[in-house]
Amino acid sequence: MKSYSEMSKEELMQEKQSLEQAYADYQKMDLSLNMARGKPAPAQLDLANDLLTAVSADELVDEISGLDTRNYGGLDGIPEAKELIASMVDAKADQVIVFGNSSLNTMYDQVARGMLTGYCGETPWCKLPEVKWICPVPGYDRHFAVTEHFGIRMINVPMSEDGPDMDMVEELVKDPAVKGMWNVPKYSNPQGYVYSEEVTRRIANLKPAAKDFRVFWDNAYCVHHLYAEDEKRGHLLNILDLCEKAGNPDLVFEFVSTSKVSYAGGGIAGIVTSENNKKDILASMTVQTIGYDKVNQLRHARFFDNGALVDQHMMKHASILRPKFELVEDKFSKNLAGLGVGSWTKPLGGYFVTYTTLPGCATRTIQLAKEAGVVMTGAGAPFPYHKDPEDSTIRVSPSYPSLEELGQALDVFAVCVKLAAVEKLLA
Repeated sequence: MKSYSEMSKEELMQEKQSLEQAYADYQKMDLSLNMARGKPAPAQLDLANDLLTAVSADELVDEISGLDTRNYGGLDGIPEAKELIASMVDAKADQVIVFGNSSLNTMYDQVARGMLTGYCGETPWCKLPEVKWICPVPGYDRHFAVTEHFGIRMINVPMSEDGPDMDMVEELVKDPAVKGMWNVPKYSNPQGYVYSEEVTRRIANLKPAAKDFRVFWDNAYCVHHLYAEDEKRGHLLNILDLCEKAGNPDLVFEFVSTSKVSYAGGGIAGIVTSENNKKDILASMTVQTIGYDKVNQLRHARFFDNGALVDQHMMKHASILRPKFELVEDKFSKNLAGLGVGSWTKPLGGYFVTYTTLPGCATRTIQLAKEAGVVMTGAGAPFPYHKDPEDSTIRVSPSYPSLEELGQALDVFAVCVKLAAVEKLLA
């Protein structure tokens, strides 16, 4: 079949009529399909059901510290759970603070600490005339929601397959008002990219004008590989080690969680960072909380043998997710390749695929999909202030639906992409 750009107006009109008929047929089916968020499927959650019996009533003491997890104490988390979190990112247990069930919550708290009390003795941001933040785009909508909530001015930096445009980043950090940078460095949300060695080293060697500038390194998908083979796994350098060697030990807050490893709503989260940053965080935590759920921390540590069983467990997740990602690739290749209506990413891990439509077609595509019974993340969501300058980025979330439902949703989506593109070309 010809590329749409090669078609005459008459051919495009004929294609439009054919697509409208296919679209009307889908509407008659009264579908209710959802590809809006990267939720684990029920079968993935079932993999961790033994977590609920991982400890018994007479096994509630942390073996390393002797701490009774039912009681107060252990503000920074139990040592066994620190080992688990550290193992996921090749860190040291003494670099870890263990929190509750949500890494997003810990990120919010860290931004709030910058606003209210400042980092390591620096001026609280709420007392400054303006605070700015670097946002690689497309990116994670919930990151952008946090900084928008605090009135922080967000600055777009384009992403490539290697990571953010570091020439721009290095120039932006010369401004002392720039206080942070969002990152999902491995199997990024939403493209599934992995930061290259060069980009990671350049981030570690940043020389920001602001002493309280921090890289928010949201390593959410650090163990979420789709394939077992080493050559099909994204290799990410250890950012904390690089920062230490570069003389920037306090530059990074690395966020890790088991949210999509065990239970999405009942995991544990941690920050991995320098000793100086840890002391600063704990000074606030001492006032903020008596401590997080140590029984759940112990449960996770025992279920994953302090990290030794994580990789084995994640291959079980991969066996469920892999066919879905391969179905996305198959459907897009069969239904959209060669038409000149867009492109898509081919991640080796994580939870998302990004489809890039013709400029000006993302909003229309998502609207068409919704009206045909397929719910997707809203247009503009992967950008600060929900403003996609090209109106072309669509986040595809294949994890939650069954294979059958996913296949149906992808067929509908392909028709919507093509119909939006034809309408645009005819206009």
